[in-house]
Amino acid sequence: ILPERIGSPEALAQLGAWRPELIVVASFGQFIPAAVRQLPSRGIINVHPSLLPKYRGAAPLQWSIACGETVSGVTIFHVVREMDAGDIILQERHPILPDETAVALSDRFARIGADLAVRAADLLETGNAPAIPQDTNEATYAPKISKDDGRVDWAMSAAELHNRVRGFQPWPGVYFDAGKGLVKVWRSRVEEGRGRPGEVIDISREGPLVMTGNGALRLLEVQPEGKKIMPADAFLCGQKWSVGIILPAI
Repeated sequence: ILPERIGSPEALAQLGAWRPELIVVASFGQFIPAAVRQLPSRGIINVHPSLLPKYRGAAPLQWSIACGETVSGVTIFHVVREMDAGDIILQERHPILPDETAVALSDRFARIGADLAVRAADLLETGNAPAIPQDTNEATYAPKISKDDGRVDWAMSAAELHNRVRGFQPWPGVYFDAGKGLVKVWRSRVEEGRGRPGEVIDISREGPLVMTGNGALRLLEVQPEGKKIMPADAFLCGQKWSVGIILPAI
């Protein structure tokens, strides 16, 4: 059972009663106070889905994809007071596949992270665990995602928007104003095109092609407000879209 506050007297009493040698955390959104960090004899280690010191923070996996990274990984490190700044025990690099979403990458990295955490625990038990300091000059940050991060700005490039479609799944997604409410984009593709940002420059059986600040974005699967995910061409059946219209900004 996850306590409301990991540093509460009740949580400290329970952890102390267990007398842990090692605590492993993953996707843990609370600050861990010194009183908790001092309980386990071998410390606390964290499973973090990025190549630290890159993408420290709450949403490393999502921002890695949204920023167009093609390589990421999993890091096991010692928890210290500063966020995601402790010495590294193990780290593995892995590719981000071209159309991989945050949901798929999270599942894959969870399996990798579980294996690395077991290996790190074994190294700590035998006293052979490395402790590699992070270079703070190389640190970048992945802040908590807000709903506004999913808002489409057609002046962005098609590649940026496509990466956000992949990275911001399942929440908040990437969404735009279709004139009759917001529409979330679940699947897209980058294509070439000419026109003004937000202009529909082609309509095909696959879905509409919308011009951006650089390149065009083919909408393949969408979800109108209050409805299920559907192919973009099925969505168009209920719309009066035509080539040349400009989608409104939000």
